[in-house]
Amino acid sequence: MLRVINRFQKVAGFDRAIALASSALTALIPLAIIGSIVRQALGGADTAQRIIDRYGLTGGGAEAVRDIFAPPSGTTTSLGIVGVFFLLIAVLSFTRGMQRLFEQTWELKPLSVRNTVNGLLWIAGLGLYVSLTSVLHALFGRSKLELSSNLLTMPLSAAFFVWSGWVLSAKRIARRDLVAFGVVAAILSGCYAIGATVYVPHLFDTYATRYGVIGAVFAMISTLFCVMVVIVGSAAAGREVHDELAKIRRGEQPPEDEIRREWDEVIAEARSRWNVAREQFEERRARRRERKAR
Repeated sequence: MLRVINRFQKVAGFDRAIALASSALTALIPLAIIGSIVRQALGGADTAQRIIDRYGLTGGGAEAVRDIFAPPSGTTTSLGIVGVFFLLIAVLSFTRGMQRLFEQTWELKPLSVRNTVNGLLWIAGLGLYVSLTSVLHALFGRSKLELSSNLLTMPLSAAFFVWSGWVLSAKRIARRDLVAFGVVAAILSGCYAIGATVYVPHLFDTYATRYGVIGAVFAMISTLFCVMVVIVGSAAAGREVHDELAKIRRGEQPPEDEIRREWDEVIAEARSRWNVAREQFEERRARRRERKAR
């Protein structure tokens, strides 16, 4: 556990999660609106209705979600060249964020834009994964906590997470090395999905009632942040579990002072981050004092 915490700190887990959640919101809302238009043209439910049905939203929460994903009346929904360009930038920003997560966790050399093709492939796979899980929830999500659908989704989630790490790392991480990550991520995301069926409707209703449409956006970013914490934490845990299993297979014995050393590393990393945060706070306070003095 200490090694997992240390790995999570090394990749700046919470900062990474909020960055991924923000880029996911920026990329996925336009994609969801486009997907909604396509599904409606094919006779299916739009994105807003799918979210409302998935979490059983009512009242202000349901209305705010409809306002977010419904294009304004009387406006065109076609995308021009500039619109497509900015949509691609938003999508690729999200894929590169996910890519950097795997590169930092597995200590790989950054590829940045050189992995763009794999990033676009991953977005297509993400769309397929979301569609399949939505079908499973629609078919088997009968109970309040949707236990059956979440259990059936876990194997699919494990396969998707393993494939994600393999593709976004440009196949530099072997799929067998990602199995631990896939299993941990599938279990934790399934547990979070069960809790989200209870918590997310309350979150949407509360925020939407207080702040209107922007409140629904706050609820979405909060939900995405929790999802990204699960993914980042699973990546850290998966890397450490894989390394530990590899040591066991090689017959290596852990050193007697391993726990103490790991604890010292966790404390040192926490102190380092605290000192950086304190210095940044002091710098901001000094700048505010200078502005007031002028």
